[in-house]
Amino acid sequence: MKRVLTYGTFDLLHYGHINLLRRAKQLGDYLIVGLSTDSFNSIKGKKSYFSYEERKALLESIRYVDLVIPEESWEQKIKDVIEYKVDIFVMGDDWTGKFDFLKEYCEVIYLPRTPGISTTKIKQDFNFKLIR
Repeated sequence: MKRVLTYGTFDLLHYGHINLLRRAKQLGDYLIVGLSTDSFNSIKGKKSYFSYEERKALLESIRYVDLVIPEESWEQKIKDVIEYKVDIFVMGDDWTGKFDFLKEYCEVIYLPRTPGISTTKIKQDFNFKLIR
């Protein structure tokens, strides 16, 4: 069985997220998603609209996702790759090169982002519409 791992906040779930999860799942048999906890988001300077538990429930309802684990620190990735026997680590290409240190443990693939969509863009669009 080929295991694939990706990470993210997955706030305001959108079709770009679904595309990433679908393409990640196509690379293997079992997709693990490391979901940023609320406390880790705070460390990163992010605030999610939905709580960790709500975002986890959304991810668990997606057919491509087999397991959701908490992402609590930047440093846990090597431990997770080893513990979950990961064959392929996947991230969006906006992270290209940032996780190459994992190549010692598994294959690392950076997938192209879906053009024209991001959580940041959605939040900006809502702010624009609320201001008008």
